[in-house]
Amino acid sequence: MNKRDRHELIKSMIRQEKIGRQADIQAGLEKNGVFVTQTTLSRDLRELGLVKIYENGRSYYSLTVEEREEAFSQLLAEYAYKVERASFILVLHSDLGEAALMANIIDAEKPSTVLGTIAGADTLLVICRNEEAAQQVESEINQFLLG
Repeated sequence: MNKRDRHELIKSMIRQEKIGRQADIQAGLEKNGVFVTQTTLSRDLRELGLVKIYENGRSYYSLTVEEREEAFSQLLAEYAYKVERASFILVLHSDLGEAALMANIIDAEKPSTVLGTIAGADTLLVICRNEEAAQQVESEINQFLLG
């Protein structure tokens, strides 16, 4: 596996679970048939710009803020098929039953641009901090919706 593919695998692992130790990342790579030295792994983590997040007395690796926002918007775009904005409020339309999933994603991520959510069956209201924040989130989601 080349370096670029290895980096993508590491990012995927970090997005899927809260990994706190390099040894756990290395074990995850090995499960996928990728064997690297600790030195190579340390270099990979540094090049990817991973940061350690401390939450509830536990630390884990996280993507940089920029990559986290992109991953967050991309994840929302997997459920939403349309996003509309009214001032500082976004309305995300989804299939039946998926609005609550999107609300859970937002609530877990706690982005600084969002104050809160209200989920219906197929519609999610996202109350943003201000109109500029709403425009930013709308633009990021549309980037993935519109390709």
